[in-house]
Amino acid sequence: MLYIGVAYYPELWDKSEIEKDVKRMKDAGINCVRVGEFAWGEMERKEGEYDFSLFKYMLDVLYENGIYTVMCTPSCTPPRWAFEKYPDARRIRSEGYIKTQVEHSGRVHSCKSHKGIRHLNATIAEKMSEALGSHPGVIGWQVDNEIYPYDYGCYCDNCVKEFREYLKNKYGTIENLNEKWVMHRWSLDYDSFEQILPPSHATWEHPSRQTEWLFFQNNLIYSYVKEQAEAIRKHSKAPVGTDMMNIEALLSYSKMNRFLDVVQHNHYNVQADLYKSLFYYDFARTLKDRPFWVTETQVGWNGSFAGYGGYRESGHNYINSLAPIAKGAEMNLYWLYRSHKAGHELGHGAILSSSGRPNSPATATKRLYDDLQKAKDFFELSKVKSKIALTYSATSVVDYRYFPTIADLDRNVEERLIQNFYDAFRHHNIDVIETDKNLDGYDVVMSPILANLDDDGFRDRILEFVNNGGTWIVGPLTDTMTEYAAKYEHAPYSMLEELCGVYTKYQIPFEHESYTAELNDGTRFNIFLGCDAYELRGAESLATYASVPDINGLCAIAKNKVGKGQVILLGTAPDKDVLLKLVDKAPNAEASRNVCVVKREGEQNGLIAFELENKEGYIVLDKPYYDIIAQKEVSGKIEIKPYTALFLKKI
Repeated sequence: MLYIGVAYYPELWDKSEIEKDVKRMKDAGINCVRVGEFAWGEMERKEGEYDFSLFKYMLDVLYENGIYTVMCTPSCTPPRWAFEKYPDARRIRSEGYIKTQVEHSGRVHSCKSHKGIRHLNATIAEKMSEALGSHPGVIGWQVDNEIYPYDYGCYCDNCVKEFREYLKNKYGTIENLNEKWVMHRWSLDYDSFEQILPPSHATWEHPSRQTEWLFFQNNLIYSYVKEQAEAIRKHSKAPVGTDMMNIEALLSYSKMNRFLDVVQHNHYNVQADLYKSLFYYDFARTLKDRPFWVTETQVGWNGSFAGYGGYRESGHNYINSLAPIAKGAEMNLYWLYRSHKAGHELGHGAILSSSGRPNSPATATKRLYDDLQKAKDFFELSKVKSKIALTYSATSVVDYRYFPTIADLDRNVEERLIQNFYDAFRHHNIDVIETDKNLDGYDVVMSPILANLDDDGFRDRILEFVNNGGTWIVGPLTDTMTEYAAKYEHAPYSMLEELCGVYTKYQIPFEHESYTAELNDGTRFNIFLGCDAYELRGAESLATYASVPDINGLCAIAKNKVGKGQVILLGTAPDKDVLLKLVDKAPNAEASRNVCVVKREGEQNGLIAFELENKEGYIVLDKPYYDIIAQKEVSGKIEIKPYTALFLKKI
């Protein structure tokens, strides 16, 4: 089943307004609603005194109108009595060397290591599940809200203590930590784990300490969510997830979802960046063997105290909501249905204003629902499959945050993966995978900006993949760091020189608009992400540097046969046309650059083509297809109007 829906906050409205809103939802084609994520104070006004009657009523009213519910745990906003009971549970922020305790004035203000708060979280989750989990309208659960290491986590005494225990368990002895971090440089050696403090982010700090602090805080978050998921499962069989928002990917989607049932993803890309959101759909799809959910996206505009990020017209909202479903989602929920009447985020777009009047972009909701109903069988009887994979490692994002090598890479790993690699494949199916993903079924795996190859045992699995006949396109900025965020001693890489049959003669950590390389046939192309220049030691050169001072004529891209397969080593990132040549896979269809083409396979087969940039586009069909919306056979070159889509079933 496909779900189009909204977030709604019944605790803000009288029952008479709730009934009006539910009727409006039904008329608009909404068939799923998220509730409960900030309503702890409504559910448990005093400790141990539970009242879920409002939410039982809400579930009943929605279900009676054919609308399903995703229930949310409210651990993002504990009530005031919880912090009066545990005054040390409010998170400690570090602003340079000044530490302050966050006020109870917003959300995300509890420490993730505090056992008292964690007990209250698990208890309210279990009580919710016991009271509401068997309701036929509940199709899933969301734990917390956009959980993430805000402000790089909590700096309370208990977190510092647990951080030291984490380091002891990982390194064993302080001497081993000093050796792995190379602390004798600048005379930074520790005499004991008790001397280690969290990074302050106020000065030039050691990258190994910074990365380990984030990994530690992330581990707290994983267990924090897992506790609530386990509590919910005591009384409910509905799938459990947590709505994750990609904030510089410092938290691993893969590690978080290992113990959850359904991947939940939130995104708020501005209109001009619509294409970037596709990257995360192709990533979310690979994490579980079931369709993912988009649990939040904007309708109209983003905002907090005021609107920002520009207006999203109804056509954009239609494509923004269709795209994840085309890519393999079964749900798209807007934030939010009805604007709040007081408090935070009053400037955010919504389907209805606080006075209950429709906003202009809301027309896309019913249009999308109607189109999906026409194409229901096509979506439910087909899947997105790919022979091409692009690795995306949260560990590498953290490593390059503190050891970026290339200027501005510290906050742009995802941006560069999208711009320099992923975006070449608008007309291909492509999976974006974490390093723990099984590689069976892929023909080509691309691994740029992958700092360490040992995360999740990736090194052994990628070598097996190549030896069995796969093509591994690797680099640039790959295999450059140990698991301790340090460089290798024997070579720039741990193994790529030997594997690829090259010797790295020079490394230039800069990019410039004038830098180019040249294929063997004389084709010049632009290059990005620095320049590693190779001498051949058995490899074949596919391209050489052509306009980079001091390294012209040296190899920029090398190819080497390994077992039954091959490795293509990128010393630099080539432009999109060259990358497509290296991958050597036919597109799903010929189409204009502003059109995304997704191939769907299964009991029904076909294509979905949608326009991304609000301008005229086209697709060229090499055989007849059935246009599901227009209900007619089509073939040849088909014009695609701005912000429209074609659902094409193979005849």
